[in-house]
Amino acid sequence: MRSPVLVASDLDRTLIYSRAATGLDGPVGATPAPPRGVTELRCVEVFEGGPLSFMSEPAAQSLAALAAECTFVPVTTRTVAQLRRVQLPVPAPASGDGYAVAANGGVLLHDGEPDADWAARVAVAIGGSQPHHRVWAELQELAGRDWVLKLRSAEDLFCYAVLDRGAVPADFIAETTAWASRLGWRTSLQGRKLYWVPDALTKRAAVAEVARRRGSELVLAAGDSLLDIDLLEGADRGIRPAHGELDEQGWSAPHVEVTRARGVAAGAEILEWFREGVASHCGEAAPRLASGVSLPIR
Repeated sequence: MRSPVLVASDLDRTLIYSRAATGLDGPVGATPAPPRGVTELRCVEVFEGGPLSFMSEPAAQSLAALAAECTFVPVTTRTVAQLRRVQLPVPAPASGDGYAVAANGGVLLHDGEPDADWAARVAVAIGGSQPHHRVWAELQELAGRDWVLKLRSAEDLFCYAVLDRGAVPADFIAETTAWASRLGWRTSLQGRKLYWVPDALTKRAAVAEVARRRGSELVLAAGDSLLDIDLLEGADRGIRPAHGELDEQGWSAPHVEVTRARGVAAGAEILEWFREGVASHCGEAAPRLASGVSLPIR
């Protein structure tokens, strides 16, 4: 019988890592050499014929075990198409039990398909912010800047740009953040990507809906960016990696812990923290994996 615990985790730079996110070595199109302290990497995303995102092998083993023990919900700002590229090492859920959150909470996938009722609720929730099409129109002036590599609209819900970080004017991030705030939107800078997202479009709300449907007794969460703050604040307990946007800004909360590890190794630590939390809620000891990975809750 599955635990009544719901585990909701961000993906990029929390559980999975691109070559750029980790500074991994090796030729493009091949699995890179693992960083110090990580014995092996597993590719979990292929794009245009080449490996794009990775987990450490201990993290992959822990995730497979975790997803068999409780309700595991991947939560991401990725679009549905981008999320579907990711092949997490988890067992297929029973019919009706499979959930994932995409588009920063704008899309709730139920057994792989967008939930229409949730989409209707999201449309009402974001109605108080400047409409997406108007924000998108105003952002078009950025398209001609030489430091804006790509400008994209995602699911007609939010917008993002891929930047040449070294060439971005020093005052641009602060200025666009203030502009977005006046419109009822917020920004998040994650690696080379800058996001503009309506205030009411949150991961927290989507996860709360899954918890309600599943009758979950406890919600554990993890994330690394400003767009994960609401997810972490809405959880009973949380953890963030010792890297990323939240770490750079020194963000903390009394119920949110911080990993000891940084980079791809933090993913394994987060997953074992989840497993210990699930076991603790059920009054059990978390079983060790064959690799011997097991970390205490601090």
